[in-house]
Amino acid sequence: MRALRFNHVSIPAVDLEASVKWYEELFGVTRLPAPNFGFNVGWLKLGDMQLHIFQHECDANRYAHFGLDVDDFEAVYIRAKQMNCLANDAFNKHHLFETPSGQLQLYIRDPAGNLIEVNWPDVTSVDRNVVKDIRRLADIHAQNEINRKALLSIGAAQTEQ
Repeated sequence: MRALRFNHVSIPAVDLEASVKWYEELFGVTRLPAPNFGFNVGWLKLGDMQLHIFQHECDANRYAHFGLDVDDFEAVYIRAKQMNCLANDAFNKHHLFETPSGQLQLYIRDPAGNLIEVNWPDVTSVDRNVVKDIRRLADIHAQNEINRKALLSIGAAQTEQ
């Protein structure tokens, strides 16, 4: 017996409707029907997975996060800047990093303070005139051979290892 994949991630929100609206506006997700749990919940469709948001008074963790792949990194980056939700408080006091393998990680926070990592597979495919503030992890922390092989998504390259 083994787990096959994630089917959803669940996060808290102080104001459920404000959080749902934020995810709809930034990521174009759609709301799904959700059961009545006796408290407010919102279920959102992200590809073939779901994001579950529940209204609850609690602090978001500084480092705990979930990662999302997007179809237009530059558009999400521009919109996140406009929405003033870049997370400079999470890792290395910055919000946008290039991994040693050439992928991008953009850290943002939702209205409840939850940390989200927006991933992009190829730094060379973004317009540096638009996305200007990329920091290379290799310039901040030494990277060894294994570190340089790390990939953000499990694709053909990682399943063969």
